[in-house]
Amino acid sequence: MHNESVTHFRSVDAGERRSRLARRHRLAPGSRARDVVDAADSLVALHATDQATIHLSAWARVDGLTVADVDHALHEERSLVKHLAMRRTLFVFPRHRLAHAQAGASDRVAAAERRRLAREVEDAGLHPDGERWIRDAEAAVLDALRGDRSASWTELRDELPILTGSIEYGEGKAWAGRAAIGPRILTVLSAQGRLVRAGNGGGWNVSRNRWAVTESWLGAPIVGCTAEDGTRELVRSWLRSFGPGTEADLKWWLGSTLTAVRRALAELDVVEVELDGHTGYLLADDVEPEPEIEPWGALLPTLDPTTMGWQEREWYLGPHREQLFDSVGNAGPTAWWEGRIVGGWWQDPDGAVVVHLLEDVGADARAVLDREAERLTEWIDGARVTLRYPSPLAKRFA
Repeated sequence: MHNESVTHFRSVDAGERRSRLARRHRLAPGSRARDVVDAADSLVALHATDQATIHLSAWARVDGLTVADVDHALHEERSLVKHLAMRRTLFVFPRHRLAHAQAGASDRVAAAERRRLAREVEDAGLHPDGERWIRDAEAAVLDALRGDRSASWTELRDELPILTGSIEYGEGKAWAGRAAIGPRILTVLSAQGRLVRAGNGGGWNVSRNRWAVTESWLGAPIVGCTAEDGTRELVRSWLRSFGPGTEADLKWWLGSTLTAVRRALAELDVVEVELDGHTGYLLADDVEPEPEIEPWGALLPTLDPTTMGWQEREWYLGPHREQLFDSVGNAGPTAWWEGRIVGGWWQDPDGAVVVHLLEDVGADARAVLDREAERLTEWIDGARVTLRYPSPLAKRFA
């Protein structure tokens, strides 16, 4: 972090940051995305750890969106692709971002996952040479999926004995158990860009991934670039969508190092701005003051990319972290008013969306958020959104 003697281009206060967020993240009326691909591109990528988050994040940003629109982009047009990238998190990327995500984030994740898996299978006594087992298992999976075939994990497990076996985790903890090692091979292959999640065997709110060779599913392999080029372009994209932000924000979002972030910033045309006593960054062609925006409200799902976009969140989260984030930093469903998180939401036993406010935002704001809840209830149409990472607030009221 730079010291406070730095001369900044200008100061960007929290109100302006909230206006930028509203427009760039396609949340305010008049700034909606054209379609789900446009919505994902506006945020660099959509989070996909929870299957339902893909659809609900898009719903919040695209007027008139249907479940079929999202599924078409994912499974038919294949203009959106699920890919493991920053912070070992599953995202949905527009196809044109895949090369930069692969080089700037996924290759690093794949190498770390491979080393960890090799060590753990050896420590568990499953295989004397973990790296050799990984190579053999990878070859078996790729051979089983040759051509245009896709398969579920269960199908691959039943066909390939090399994928059997499990390891213990969490020894001595309440959450201790055993986990199959086979799916970890699919994780490594997908992070390497060699496999892709090709279709979903469940509904829009259920994750039952099928797997295919990337070149078969997309018609071409992911074209590579250098790690430096990939990181630089990810930083450029983040600044365009989320800026201004600090080095700490970028380091966290990338799951990388300060060295990599600073190298990328040095290669980009950026300016330093003052953010409540800290140094932030904007692209040099995106420094004009942001006009104020009309009042707006939104309901965002678990792990929405806006909620998870920064490490330093006080300017939009305020005092609500403990109620809306779990102990390891996963955000639950949130209610937003004028660029701030003011509460959360969940479904009642009948499936209706219910908003719970954590502060008094006034009758007009309450009415807007209640209308959003009615609109979302109608769109969900009786489906149940299961939260993999429920917030303390959601646990309390669900």
